Amino acid sequence: MTDSFTIRTIEAFCYRYPLVTPVVTSFGQMLNRPAVFVRVVDEDGVEGWGEAWCNFPAPGAEHRARLVNEVLAPGLIGRKFGGPAQAFEALTVGTEVLALQCGEPGPFAQAISGIDLALWDLSARRRRLPLWRLLGGQSSRIKVYASGINPGGAAQTAEAALKRGYRGLKLKVGFGADVDLANLASLRSIVGKGMLAADANQGWSVEQALKMLPQLAAFDLRWLEEPIRADRPREEWRRLRAGATMPIAAGENISSVDGFEEVLAENVLGVVQPDIAKWGGLSLGAGLASDILKSGKTFCPHYLGGGIGLLASAHLLAGAGGEGWLEIDANDNPLRDLFCGPIVNVKDGAVELSEAPGLGMVPDLSRIERYRS
Repeated sequence: MTDSFTIRTIEAFCYRYPLVTPVVTSFGQMLNRPAVFVRVVDEDGVEGWGEAWCNFPAPGAEHRARLVNEVLAPGLIGRKFGGPAQAFEALTVGTEVLALQCGEPGPFAQAISGIDLALWDLSARRRRLPLWRLLGGQSSRIKVYASGINPGGAAQTAEAALKRGYRGLKLKVGFGADVDLANLASLRSIVGKGMLAADANQGWSVEQALKMLPQLAAFDLRWLEEPIRADRPREEWRRLRAGATMPIAAGENISSVDGFEEVLAENVLGVVQPDIAKWGGLSLGAGLASDILKSGKTFCPHYLGGGIGLLASAHLLAGAGGEGWLEIDANDNPLRDLFCGPIVNVKDGAVELSEAPGLGMVPDLSRIERYRS
Protein backbone atom coordinates (compact mmCIF):
# COMPACT_ATOMS: atom_id res chain seq x y z
CA MET A 1 0.00 0.00 0.00
CA THR A 2 1.04 3.61 -0.51
CA ASP A 3 1.86 5.93 2.39
CA SER A 4 -1.05 8.23 1.51
CA PHE A 5 -4.56 7.54 2.73
CA THR A 6 -8.05 8.99 2.55
CA ILE A 7 -9.97 9.11 5.81
CA ARG A 8 -13.38 7.44 5.81
CA THR A 9 -14.40 7.67 9.47
CA ILE A 10 -13.15 9.01 12.80
CA GLU A 11 -14.88 8.17 16.06
CA ALA A 12 -14.05 8.72 19.73
CA PHE A 13 -15.32 6.46 22.52
CA CYS A 14 -15.44 7.58 26.15
CA TYR A 15 -15.19 5.30 29.19
CA ARG A 16 -14.95 5.57 32.98
CA TYR A 17 -13.76 2.87 35.35
CA PRO A 18 -14.77 3.47 39.00
CA LEU A 19 -11.98 3.17 41.55
CA VAL A 20 -12.16 1.58 44.98
CA THR A 21 -9.01 3.48 45.98
CA PRO A 22 -8.64 6.96 44.43
CA VAL A 23 -5.42 7.94 42.67
CA VAL A 24 -3.97 10.72 44.82
CA THR A 25 -1.73 13.61 43.75
CA SER A 26 -0.53 16.70 45.59
CA PHE A 27 -3.17 18.80 43.77
CA GLY A 28 -6.17 16.47 43.92
CA GLN A 29 -7.47 12.94 43.42
CA MET A 30 -9.05 10.82 40.71
CA LEU A 31 -12.19 8.97 41.85
CA ASN A 32 -12.35 7.06 38.56
CA ARG A 33 -10.15 6.35 35.56
CA PRO A 34 -11.39 7.86 32.29
CA ALA A 35 -10.28 6.99 28.77
CA VAL A 36 -11.03 8.44 25.34
CA PHE A 37 -10.14 5.96 22.60
CA VAL A 38 -10.10 7.10 18.96
CA ARG A 39 -10.60 4.89 15.89
CA VAL A 40 -9.76 6.07 12.37
CA VAL A 41 -10.63 4.03 9.27
CA ASP A 42 -9.36 4.85 5.77
CA GLU A 43 -11.01 4.23 2.40
CA ASP A 44 -9.13 0.93 2.07
CA GLY A 45 -10.69 -0.33 5.31
CA VAL A 46 -7.45 -0.10 7.30
CA GLU A 47 -8.04 1.10 10.84
CA GLY A 48 -5.87 2.74 13.47
CA TRP A 49 -6.32 3.42 17.17
CA GLY A 50 -5.27 6.29 19.40
CA GLU A 51 -6.06 7.84 22.77
CA ALA A 52 -6.53 11.40 24.01
CA TRP A 53 -5.34 12.52 27.47
CA CYS A 54 -8.40 13.25 29.61
CA ASN A 55 -7.55 12.86 33.32
CA PHE A 56 -8.55 16.32 34.55
CA PRO A 57 -10.94 17.93 35.24
CA ALA A 58 -13.36 15.11 36.08
CA PRO A 59 -15.88 15.87 33.25
CA GLY A 60 -13.09 16.43 30.72
CA ALA A 61 -13.18 13.03 29.03
CA GLU A 62 -16.67 13.46 27.62
CA HIS A 63 -15.75 16.92 26.39
CA ARG A 64 -12.68 15.68 24.52
CA ALA A 65 -14.66 12.85 22.93
CA ARG A 66 -17.21 15.37 21.66
CA LEU A 67 -14.42 17.60 20.34
CA VAL A 68 -13.17 14.67 18.26
CA ASN A 69 -16.61 13.57 17.04
CA GLU A 70 -18.31 16.91 16.49
CA VAL A 71 -15.52 19.41 15.74
CA LEU A 72 -12.36 17.69 14.49
CA ALA A 73 -13.61 14.62 12.60
CA PRO A 74 -15.78 16.57 10.12
CA GLY A 75 -12.70 18.52 9.04
CA LEU A 76 -10.78 15.37 8.06
CA ILE A 77 -13.32 12.90 6.72
CA GLY A 78 -13.01 12.46 2.95
CA ARG A 79 -9.62 14.17 2.78
CA LYS A 80 -6.47 12.56 1.44
CA PHE A 81 -3.16 12.94 3.28
CA GLY A 82 0.40 11.89 2.53
CA GLY A 83 0.94 10.86 6.15
CA PRO A 84 -0.12 11.53 9.72
CA ALA A 85 1.97 14.69 10.04
CA GLN A 86 -0.01 16.36 7.25
CA ALA A 87 -3.28 15.62 9.01
CA PHE A 88 -1.84 16.81 12.32
CA GLU A 89 -0.80 20.11 10.73
CA ALA A 90 -4.17 20.55 9.05
CA LEU A 91 -6.02 20.00 12.33
CA THR A 92 -3.70 22.18 14.39
CA VAL A 93 -3.64 25.14 12.01
CA GLY A 94 -7.31 24.77 11.19
CA THR A 95 -8.42 25.04 14.82
CA GLU A 96 -5.93 27.59 16.19
CA VAL A 97 -8.36 30.49 16.13
CA LEU A 98 -11.22 28.38 17.47
CA ALA A 99 -9.06 27.10 20.37
CA LEU A 100 -8.02 30.69 21.10
CA GLN A 101 -11.58 31.97 20.89
CA CYS A 102 -12.92 29.45 23.43
CA GLY A 103 -9.80 29.48 25.63
CA GLU A 104 -9.21 25.75 25.24
CA PRO A 105 -5.84 25.09 23.58
CA GLY A 106 -5.27 22.13 25.94
CA PRO A 107 -8.41 20.13 25.15
CA PHE A 108 -7.96 20.77 21.43
CA ALA A 109 -4.32 19.64 21.56
CA GLN A 110 -5.31 16.50 23.45
CA ALA A 111 -8.13 15.61 21.06
CA ILE A 112 -5.84 16.20 18.08
CA SER A 113 -3.18 14.01 19.70
CA GLY A 114 -5.66 11.15 20.00
CA ILE A 115 -6.43 11.34 16.29
CA ASP A 116 -2.74 11.62 15.46
CA LEU A 117 -1.84 8.47 17.40
CA ALA A 118 -4.57 6.60 15.54
CA LEU A 119 -3.24 7.80 12.19
CA TRP A 120 0.28 6.61 13.04
CA ASP A 121 -1.11 3.20 13.97
CA LEU A 122 -3.02 3.17 10.68
CA SER A 123 0.08 4.19 8.72
CA ALA A 124 2.20 1.46 10.28
CA ARG A 125 -0.50 -1.10 9.50
CA ARG A 126 -0.57 0.09 5.89
CA ARG A 127 3.19 -0.41 5.74
CA ARG A 128 2.84 -3.80 7.50
CA LEU A 129 5.39 -2.71 10.07
CA PRO A 130 5.25 -2.57 13.86
CA LEU A 131 5.01 1.06 14.85
CA TRP A 132 8.29 0.93 16.78
CA ARG A 133 10.11 -0.10 13.59
CA LEU A 134 8.38 2.61 11.54
CA LEU A 135 9.70 5.07 14.14
CA GLY A 136 13.26 3.84 13.60
CA GLY A 137 13.62 1.38 16.47
CA GLN A 138 16.28 -1.32 16.54
CA SER A 139 15.10 -3.26 19.58
CA SER A 140 11.64 -4.22 20.82
CA ARG A 141 12.74 -4.40 24.47
CA ILE A 142 12.15 -1.40 26.73
CA LYS A 143 12.60 -0.79 30.45
CA VAL A 144 9.53 0.02 32.55
CA TYR A 145 8.74 1.29 36.03
CA ALA A 146 5.67 1.23 38.29
CA SER A 147 4.16 4.69 38.71
CA GLY A 148 1.20 6.23 40.54
CA ILE A 149 2.22 4.91 43.96
CA ASN A 150 0.00 6.75 46.44
CA PRO A 151 1.21 8.01 49.85
CA GLY A 152 -1.26 5.67 51.56
CA GLY A 153 -0.34 2.00 51.27
CA ALA A 154 2.85 2.81 49.35
CA ALA A 155 4.78 -0.20 50.67
CA GLN A 156 2.03 -2.66 49.76
CA THR A 157 1.70 -1.20 46.26
CA ALA A 158 5.46 -1.35 45.77
CA GLU A 159 5.74 -4.93 46.94
CA ALA A 160 2.91 -5.99 44.65
CA ALA A 161 4.63 -4.26 41.71
CA LEU A 162 7.89 -6.11 42.34
CA LYS A 163 5.98 -9.40 42.40
CA ARG A 164 4.58 -8.53 38.96
CA GLY A 165 8.10 -8.15 37.58
CA TYR A 166 8.92 -4.47 38.09
CA ARG A 167 12.38 -3.37 39.18
CA GLY A 168 11.73 0.39 39.26
CA LEU A 169 9.27 2.49 41.27
CA LYS A 170 8.04 6.09 41.39
CA LEU A 171 6.41 7.50 44.52
CA LYS A 172 4.06 10.45 44.69
CA VAL A 173 5.34 13.02 47.20
CA GLY A 174 4.19 16.44 48.35
CA PHE A 175 2.15 15.31 51.36
CA GLY A 176 4.40 16.65 54.13
CA ALA A 177 8.03 15.83 54.85
CA ASP A 178 7.26 13.18 57.47
CA VAL A 179 4.98 11.19 55.15
CA ASP A 180 7.21 11.63 52.08
CA LEU A 181 10.45 10.64 53.79
CA ALA A 182 8.94 7.64 55.57
CA ASN A 183 7.51 6.35 52.29
CA LEU A 184 10.77 6.90 50.43
CA ALA A 185 12.70 5.03 53.11
CA SER A 186 10.23 2.15 52.87
CA LEU A 187 10.36 1.99 49.07
CA ARG A 188 14.15 2.20 48.97
CA SER A 189 14.27 -0.76 51.32
CA ILE A 190 11.79 -2.70 49.16
CA VAL A 191 13.40 -2.01 45.78
CA GLY A 192 16.97 -2.35 47.04
CA LYS A 193 19.40 -0.89 44.53
CA GLY A 194 16.70 -0.73 41.85
CA MET A 195 15.41 2.45 40.24
CA LEU A 196 13.46 4.78 42.58
CA ALA A 197 12.05 8.17 41.57
CA ALA A 198 9.75 10.72 43.24
CA ASP A 199 7.02 12.90 41.72
CA ALA A 200 5.84 16.05 43.53
CA ASN A 201 3.23 16.90 40.84
CA GLN A 202 4.10 20.63 40.99
CA GLY A 203 3.30 20.59 44.70
CA TRP A 204 6.05 22.78 46.20
CA SER A 205 7.22 26.35 46.04
CA VAL A 206 10.87 26.74 45.13
CA GLU A 207 11.66 27.44 48.81
CA GLN A 208 9.87 24.27 49.92
CA ALA A 209 11.63 22.25 47.24
CA LEU A 210 15.06 23.60 48.19
CA LYS A 211 14.34 22.71 51.83
CA MET A 212 13.43 19.15 50.82
CA LEU A 213 16.39 18.53 48.52
CA PRO A 214 18.97 17.72 51.26
CA GLN A 215 16.51 15.33 52.89
CA LEU A 216 15.88 13.55 49.59
CA ALA A 217 19.58 13.09 48.88
CA ALA A 218 19.79 9.97 51.03
CA PHE A 219 17.48 7.92 48.80
CA ASP A 220 19.58 7.84 45.59
CA LEU A 221 16.65 9.00 43.48
CA ARG A 222 16.90 8.45 39.74
CA TRP A 223 15.01 11.72 39.40
CA LEU A 224 12.79 14.23 41.21
CA GLU A 225 9.80 15.06 39.02
CA GLU A 226 8.03 18.41 38.82
CA PRO A 227 9.05 19.72 42.26
CA ILE A 228 7.58 23.12 41.38
CA ARG A 229 4.95 24.42 38.98
CA ALA A 230 5.79 23.87 35.33
CA ASP A 231 5.19 27.55 34.57
CA ARG A 232 7.54 28.96 37.20
CA PRO A 233 10.38 31.19 35.88
CA ARG A 234 13.38 29.32 34.54
CA GLU A 235 15.52 30.99 37.22
CA GLU A 236 13.65 28.99 39.88
CA TRP A 237 14.29 25.77 37.98
CA ARG A 238 17.98 26.69 37.72
CA ARG A 239 18.11 27.22 41.50
CA LEU A 240 16.70 23.74 41.98
CA ARG A 241 19.23 22.25 39.62
CA ALA A 242 22.06 23.92 41.51
CA GLY A 243 20.84 22.51 44.83
CA ALA A 244 19.93 19.00 43.72
CA THR A 245 22.04 15.86 43.91
CA MET A 246 19.59 13.95 41.70
CA PRO A 247 18.40 14.73 38.15
CA ILE A 248 15.34 16.97 37.82
CA ALA A 249 12.52 15.72 35.56
CA ALA A 250 9.59 17.43 33.83
CA GLY A 251 7.83 17.64 30.50
CA GLU A 252 4.25 16.38 30.78
CA ASN A 253 3.05 19.98 31.25
CA ILE A 254 5.16 21.54 28.53
CA SER A 255 2.91 22.04 25.53
CA SER A 256 4.79 23.96 22.87
CA VAL A 257 7.76 23.52 20.57
CA ASP A 258 9.32 26.65 22.06
CA GLY A 259 8.88 25.30 25.58
CA PHE A 260 10.75 22.12 24.80
CA GLU A 261 13.45 23.95 22.85
CA GLU A 262 14.06 26.10 25.93
CA VAL A 263 14.52 23.19 28.35
CA LEU A 264 16.67 21.23 25.90
CA ALA A 265 18.99 24.20 25.46
CA GLU A 266 19.77 24.54 29.18
CA ASN A 267 21.37 22.27 31.74
CA VAL A 268 18.45 21.99 34.16
CA LEU A 269 16.36 18.94 33.31
CA GLY A 270 18.18 15.64 33.21
CA VAL A 271 15.03 13.69 32.34
CA VAL A 272 12.46 14.99 29.85
CA GLN A 273 8.94 13.50 29.83
CA PRO A 274 6.60 14.60 27.04
CA ASP A 275 3.11 13.07 26.98
CA ILE A 276 2.14 12.24 23.39
CA ALA A 277 -1.56 11.87 24.25
CA LYS A 278 -1.60 15.30 25.88
CA TRP A 279 0.27 17.36 23.31
CA GLY A 280 1.92 16.76 19.95
CA GLY A 281 1.01 13.15 19.28
CA LEU A 282 3.67 11.18 17.44
CA SER A 283 3.90 13.76 14.66
CA LEU A 284 5.75 16.08 17.06
CA GLY A 285 6.67 13.49 19.70
CA ALA A 286 8.94 11.37 17.50
CA GLY A 287 11.18 14.30 16.56
CA LEU A 288 11.09 15.59 20.11
CA ALA A 289 12.27 12.25 21.48
CA SER A 290 15.21 12.36 19.08
CA ASP A 291 16.05 15.93 20.11
CA ILE A 292 15.94 14.96 23.80
CA LEU A 293 18.48 12.21 23.23
CA LYS A 294 20.68 14.45 21.07
CA SER A 295 20.73 17.00 23.90
CA GLY A 296 22.24 14.40 26.22
CA LYS A 297 19.13 14.07 28.39
CA THR A 298 17.10 10.96 29.18
CA PHE A 299 13.83 10.49 27.31
CA CYS A 300 11.10 8.94 29.48
CA PRO A 301 7.59 9.27 28.03
CA HIS A 302 5.02 10.37 30.56
CA TYR A 303 1.78 8.41 30.63
CA LEU A 304 -1.13 7.86 33.00
CA GLY A 305 -4.22 6.73 31.11
CA GLY A 306 -5.70 3.83 29.16
CA GLY A 307 -3.92 1.05 27.34
CA ILE A 308 -3.85 2.42 23.79
CA GLY A 309 -1.93 5.58 24.68
CA LEU A 310 0.37 3.54 26.90
CA LEU A 311 1.12 1.14 24.04
CA ALA A 312 1.79 4.05 21.67
CA SER A 313 4.18 5.53 24.25
CA ALA A 314 5.97 2.18 24.46
CA HIS A 315 6.40 2.09 20.69
CA LEU A 316 7.82 5.62 20.75
CA LEU A 317 10.34 4.70 23.44
CA ALA A 318 11.40 1.60 21.48
CA GLY A 319 11.54 3.66 18.30
CA ALA A 320 13.67 6.39 19.86
CA GLY A 321 16.03 4.12 21.75
CA GLY A 322 18.09 5.44 24.64
CA GLU A 323 18.19 4.37 28.26
CA GLY A 324 14.82 5.70 29.42
CA TRP A 325 11.94 3.94 31.15
CA LEU A 326 8.26 3.62 30.24
CA GLU A 327 5.87 4.79 32.95
CA ILE A 328 3.16 2.24 33.83
CA ASP A 329 0.51 3.11 36.40
CA ALA A 330 0.51 0.59 39.26
CA ASN A 331 -3.16 1.12 40.09
CA ASP A 332 -6.04 -1.10 39.01
CA ASN A 333 -7.41 -0.13 35.58
CA PRO A 334 -8.94 -2.55 33.04
CA LEU A 335 -9.10 0.30 30.51
CA ARG A 336 -5.30 0.01 30.54
CA ASP A 337 -4.66 -3.70 31.04
CA LEU A 338 -7.11 -4.98 28.41
CA PHE A 339 -5.66 -2.81 25.64
CA CYS A 340 -1.92 -2.47 26.21
CA GLY A 341 -0.94 -5.80 24.62
CA PRO A 342 2.46 -7.08 25.77
CA ILE A 343 2.89 -4.23 28.28
CA VAL A 344 1.07 -6.33 30.89
CA ASN A 345 3.86 -8.92 30.72
CA VAL A 346 6.62 -7.28 32.75
CA LYS A 347 9.67 -9.48 33.26
CA ASP A 348 12.76 -8.38 35.15
CA GLY A 349 11.81 -4.72 34.76
CA ALA A 350 11.22 -4.78 30.99
CA VAL A 351 8.68 -5.62 28.30
CA GLU A 352 9.00 -6.86 24.71
CA LEU A 353 6.91 -5.35 21.93
CA SER A 354 5.66 -7.56 19.12
CA GLU A 355 6.42 -7.62 15.40
CA ALA A 356 2.71 -7.30 14.53
CA PRO A 357 1.79 -4.30 12.34
CA GLY A 358 1.01 -0.95 13.95
CA LEU A 359 0.44 -1.05 17.68
CA GLY A 360 0.10 -4.82 17.38
CA MET A 361 -3.35 -4.83 18.97
CA VAL A 362 -6.94 -4.12 17.90
CA PRO A 363 -9.12 -3.39 20.94
CA ASP A 364 -12.35 -5.30 21.53
CA LEU A 365 -14.46 -2.53 23.01
CA SER A 366 -17.27 -4.94 23.88
CA ARG A 367 -15.15 -6.03 26.84
CA ILE A 368 -15.56 -2.62 28.47
CA GLU A 369 -19.05 -1.68 27.32
CA ARG A 370 -20.28 -1.46 30.93
CA TYR A 371 -17.84 1.42 31.49
CA ARG A 372 -19.07 3.45 28.49
CA SER A 373 -19.71 7.06 29.40
